[in-house]
Amino acid sequence: MFDFIHLSVIDVLDILLVGFLIYKLIKIMKGTSVFNIFIGIVVIYLGWIVVTALNMSLLSSILGQVLGVGVIALIIIFQPEIRRFLLHIGAKYVTGSKKNPLTRWLFQSSEIEMKATALDEIAQACRRMSDTKTGALMVIKHSSSLEFVEQTGDLLDALVNRRLIENIFWKNTPLHDGAMVISHERIIAARCTLPIVDNPNIPPQYGMRHRAAVSITQDTDADAIVVSEETGNISFVSKGELKTVSSLSELKLLIENSYKKDQNQ
Repeated sequence: MFDFIHLSVIDVLDILLVGFLIYKLIKIMKGTSVFNIFIGIVVIYLGWIVVTALNMSLLSSILGQVLGVGVIALIIIFQPEIRRFLLHIGAKYVTGSKKNPLTRWLFQSSEIEMKATALDEIAQACRRMSDTKTGALMVIKHSSSLEFVEQTGDLLDALVNRRLIENIFWKNTPLHDGAMVISHERIIAARCTLPIVDNPNIPPQYGMRHRAAVSITQDTDADAIVVSEETGNISFVSKGELKTVSSLSELKLLIENSYKKDQNQ
């Protein structure tokens, strides 16, 4: 009955790989405003396949031209999602393979747990800024490269210090506007600009700092700490998920656990 179907091992592998790529794309875009655009494109493509199989020449030609000319436009529209997808693949299958000695040697990837002194300095600075309602955004680097973020700000390369952090984010200082990048126990840069991805799932009460924190933690394996200028609340952001912190010990525990998860991957 199905003699006209000839499937080889390569064909099955091809189908599985295409399914995997589509699954990953949907997972990354789900919840964003471009998800509906992606579904519309899939519907047009499936329609083109159907009309081609039915030998509907005119409609097949029109849909084929639409799909062909629209490739460049699609790359522009989906540029943030394509970038996130490539970063996700790179972080998971290259820098994320920390147990592999060959990967460590090739990419010189070494994860060092943040020292207790640096954790305490960050936590104490957050407490003081929370009390004074000083807005702050700190990005804690892990394996993913953040050079594209660091280059948008001012390089510091200074030891983590609570007074320095408070002084940088004080509203009358030149460096207060933007994000701070922290790697282990050093402040790498300040006044950095973070990419912001349109995500309708972020509650409307959150401002630009929270949206930027969600975006950078979705794009990379970095974590972020946000101190709200309006409420003084401290939020810890990891993998695009916001969590309001109720105590300094909880904040330090969240950072420590994030490093341990990276080391166990």
